[in-house]
Amino acid sequence: MKISVIGCGYLGAVHAASLASVGHDVVGVDIDAAKVESLSNGRSPIYEPELPELLRAGLESGRLRFSADMSDVNGATVHFIAVGTPQRLGSSSADLTYVDQAFADLMPYLAEGDIVVGKSTVPVGTAQRHVGNVQERGAHLVWNPEFLREGFAVKDTIEPDRLVYGVADGDEYAVETLNEVYATAIEAGSPVIVSDFATAELVKVAANAFLATKISFINAMAEIAEVTGADVTKLADAIGHDKRIGRKFLNAGVGFGGGCLPKDIRAFTARAEELGRGESVAFLKEVDAINLRRRERVVELVTEELGGSVFQKKVAVLGLAFKPNSDDVRDSPALDVAVRLNGLGANVVATDPQAMQNSRRLHPQLVYGTTEEALADADAVVVVTEWPEYKELDPAEVHRVVRTPIVIDARNCLDADAWADAGWEYAGLGRQVRNGRATS
Repeated sequence: MKISVIGCGYLGAVHAASLASVGHDVVGVDIDAAKVESLSNGRSPIYEPELPELLRAGLESGRLRFSADMSDVNGATVHFIAVGTPQRLGSSSADLTYVDQAFADLMPYLAEGDIVVGKSTVPVGTAQRHVGNVQERGAHLVWNPEFLREGFAVKDTIEPDRLVYGVADGDEYAVETLNEVYATAIEAGSPVIVSDFATAELVKVAANAFLATKISFINAMAEIAEVTGADVTKLADAIGHDKRIGRKFLNAGVGFGGGCLPKDIRAFTARAEELGRGESVAFLKEVDAINLRRRERVVELVTEELGGSVFQKKVAVLGLAFKPNSDDVRDSPALDVAVRLNGLGANVVATDPQAMQNSRRLHPQLVYGTTEEALADADAVVVVTEWPEYKELDPAEVHRVVRTPIVIDARNCLDADAWADAGWEYAGLGRQVRNGRATS
């Protein structure tokens, strides 16, 4: 099929390349000429495993191209809108400027029978605002939310765990067309759920709200564990065996970040208040508060372990991205911790395998270096992003290069006993401090 993808950021670039990889003829359109040039040369503007290979393969096959000219959507019969919906400045609400502009720019090029597919995460009611204009052109509107996990976005696009289509009543043509777009995934077993617009819009934010709540729940338990002597990791293991609860997303730590969960739960709360049902999701404000509180707790732990002050102490901050396998530092707890420690006068040296360039753009005041440079003569080591290379550090080897063997495990991803046995003072979130034995 001939397909256009409007918006070539994280979502759009992955979606365009993935659709081309399963045989469609795809053009990605974006107003950012530099981004278009980069993608046209096979260079991904983001770090996402497998995406560079998909881009190069699509460009070489001729099934994938990128353009800054909206008229290049001519000839496509399915048009995906995949632009960003950031948090509005000074508000919790989603900024729909890019979504509304994408619809407006697409309208002149729509042909009768075309399908417009919204993939952006939007407040409920957005599709209903646009369906009339789309139908006036003889076209069809579908809302098809994305469920991508950064670091696994290509797999989640090609092999989604579910496909949701929000359609106008009785629009079987739109359903059949999207089934053709996603034929590879459907044949592989991905279930299709057809709903109304409102349900499809709510699915993504409801899923993110649930995940955020689960993460903040275990972090609230970590706060209790710290004052009672309990171990939150063993607590999570125990309750995770209950199949009604499950172990996933029950890892206590510095909390969630990124471009989705924080802004989505805030926008969801704001939209519920607009609808006169703010009390229904009022708990999400506490979910957000617990999440932000964990960042401060990491800073407190570092301060406590360094005797009450971090001033002029060298602190190695391992990790800046909000999660591993990503260079995304939007609302990153890791980067926030580094900035807070720096603001308290610590000599922070921060490092990350992929996110240092993005971090420098946001916070040029920080000192950045390699892992070796960060660890050398450090008074404390803080692991805030659970990259495999940090989890696999040899505590005995690291002990030989730091000044003081203090490690704060802000993700509870290290083997606490192994670090303590190697002579470290280990502190985790919701876990008791393990005092190491002196080593030569």
